Amino acid sequence: MENLKRAKIIVNGLVQGVGFRYFVIRHAQRLGLKGYTENLYTGEVLTEVEGDTGLIQELIKEIKIGPSYAHVKNCVVEWSECKNEFNSFEVR
Repeated sequence: MENLKRAKIIVNGLVQGVGFRYFVIRHAQRLGLKGYTENLYTGEVLTEVEGDTGLIQELIKEIKIGPSYAHVKNCVVEWSECKNEFNSFEVR
């Protein structure tokens, strides 16, 4: 049985203008996760994701590394209950 959860992930550092959101969507879709990723006006990237806890943890590991031109300084994860509000994973 799947252990479904939701995670709100905020990363900062050099994460905008380096293909970070497309890096996230590629990995999230490969893992079969649902949600979205978007740039924030603060220069951070927000990712809201739902799915199996283990798969979300795999995505978080990838996010902490980021694409080759990114530099992730900090990654904050807030866990909550799955709301099943997403049909796919998208860039906003």
